[in-house]
Amino acid sequence: MTVGRFAWAGSQMVCDNFGAGAPTGFVGRHQQSLITTYLAETSLVIPKGFNMTLYNAGSFYVRSSTAVTKGMKAYADNSTGLVTFAATASPTAGFSHTASIAAGTGSATLATISGNIMTIPSGSTVAGGFYRGGTLSGTSVTSGTKIVEQLSGTSHGIGQYMVYPGDQSVTATTISETHGVMTSTVASTGLIEVGDLITAGGGGNTATVAGTQVTELGTGSGGTGTYIVDNNTVVTSGVIAGPANVETKWVAANNCAADELCVMTSWLDG
Repeated sequence: MTVGRFAWAGSQMVCDNFGAGAPTGFVGRHQQSLITTYLAETSLVIPKGFNMTLYNAGSFYVRSSTAVTKGMKAYADNSTGLVTFAATASPTAGFSHTASIAAGTGSATLATISGNIMTIPSGSTVAGGFYRGGTLSGTSVTSGTKIVEQLSGTSHGIGQYMVYPGDQSVTATTISETHGVMTSTVASTGLIEVGDLITAGGGGNTATVAGTQVTELGTGSGGTGTYIVDNNTVVTSGVIAGPANVETKWVAANNCAADELCVMTSWLDG
């Protein structure tokens, strides 16, 4: 987590500097970051696993890459949490690709869930893969359970995963997972990034499900290739698009030039 950016709190209150829709809050600076890079003198990075406070109101200094006029709205980049300023109702265009979405699946025998940890032990038969944002099902698995992140093991296979909701007790059984695989064939404009929210698209007037989010990279790294999304609804090939950022309730409290510190507040003029 990086200080001085917006953040999103997801399942189990795990926070990221990327997310879908409006951010949960802003990561203020309170000497909570740690210098972990050898010989580095400064750091704005909070290591994984540390507690933090996300502020949904207040006033903070932020650096803007462009000139800012008092009263401009603050926008949160859905992929990085970076703050930019612009007029009301003027989000930056993100990506627009010719793409499709196919249903993806995974399954594993002998899988268990204890609390909020799913374990796929060695000796399990694994087919397909298990991805962040995927929905789990199986005997005694709570309906709607989703993967928060993989904690250990081989990529998308044998290992341990954090899931939500927790407080589950599932003995060894076959657990299945569903996700979506978006394939970009023509990268018309912009790059697809983890955290991007898909707001339009598909061929033959087939719409993506509202709120569908890119949760992991597949073979793509912004351009053509595959990407994991958290909904497995099949969407035929067509233009699929998403915004680069989202308007927040925060505003600029002063004028400032590019690369200067600007006061971002939720309480402009009272």
